[in-house]
Amino acid sequence: MVIYMHVVDLGKYDLRSDLIIENNSKDYVKESYVEKDIKVDYIKLEKNNILNKKQGDYITISFQDITDINNFQMVLKVLEKELLRIFSLSNIKKEAKCLIIGLGNSKSTPDSLGYETVKNIIVTRHLYELGEVDKKYRNVSVLEPNVIGNTGIESRDVIMGVIKETTPDFIIAIDSLSASNIERIQKTIQITNTGIQPGSGIGNNRGELSIDTIKIPVIAIGVPTVVSSAVIVHDTINYLIKKVSYHKKNFLKDKLTPSYNINYLKASEDLTIEEKKELLGLVGGLNEDEIKELIYEVLNPIGYNLIVSTKEIDFIIEKLGKLLGDGLNEVLHEK
Repeated sequence: MVIYMHVVDLGKYDLRSDLIIENNSKDYVKESYVEKDIKVDYIKLEKNNILNKKQGDYITISFQDITDINNFQMVLKVLEKELLRIFSLSNIKKEAKCLIIGLGNSKSTPDSLGYETVKNIIVTRHLYELGEVDKKYRNVSVLEPNVIGNTGIESRDVIMGVIKETTPDFIIAIDSLSASNIERIQKTIQITNTGIQPGSGIGNNRGELSIDTIKIPVIAIGVPTVVSSAVIVHDTINYLIKKVSYHKKNFLKDKLTPSYNINYLKASEDLTIEEKKELLGLVGGLNEDEIKELIYEVLNPIGYNLIVSTKEIDFIIEKLGKLLGDGLNEVLHEK
């Protein structure tokens, strides 16, 4: 049997990620640090970069857990530090009026991060309209424009109308994102001053919100809450290779013995091409991009490249909304 290989063009496949850290950006990382197992990467992009991303600053916070109070507080502390960094990089003044926009769909749990976040924001604009306000509190308003399927109105049209009437000095937009690695689902926060495109998490780009389009700074904060089925299949193949590699080195080489409680993900071992072919047949001889292409060629035509999330998504979204809300309150207002 003869296999003819061809140049892989992943542009026609929807294996995408909203996370800058997943887009071959290692050469652009200006600073990285780890604080109690929480990793922060800072990337600065100039115009016409090879990543084809907007010019500006990108901060990625990677963590493992926020479901218990100790981990929640540790991530919150790092989040506050990085929010202050992006404010400084964006020249946000202490007296600047802020509009926080919770993008997404409150009726769809994976897409409700914006809604859950704005519920936790301390709102003060109406108090400024009524009279004197303690200067510890910034002028802050919130907006939940919802999605066109629920309102019949594009999110951007709603936002532009509110901006015209309330004249904020800067905007913070909260949205759910997509990832191309299941390890990052609900465990990564991306902060950028490059703006946002509502609906981009599912490839539905209907209008950019950025300093280029609305003439005021737009800080976007997002957390990946979904991946496609093709990403899960691709990652599972990689995990299978890692697990078999780990067993070959540490257990019987001719038998895959059960080891349910062993974390093999950090193991450095890998299989040779010949071993991969023995394990996976023809698929084992493909490189990373070719495997991705094959998975999409299998799933897309039959409509099975689904957008999926985790089973505990409702609980995690509530925690993430509280985390982002608390972090924003801390840096927007003086306590």
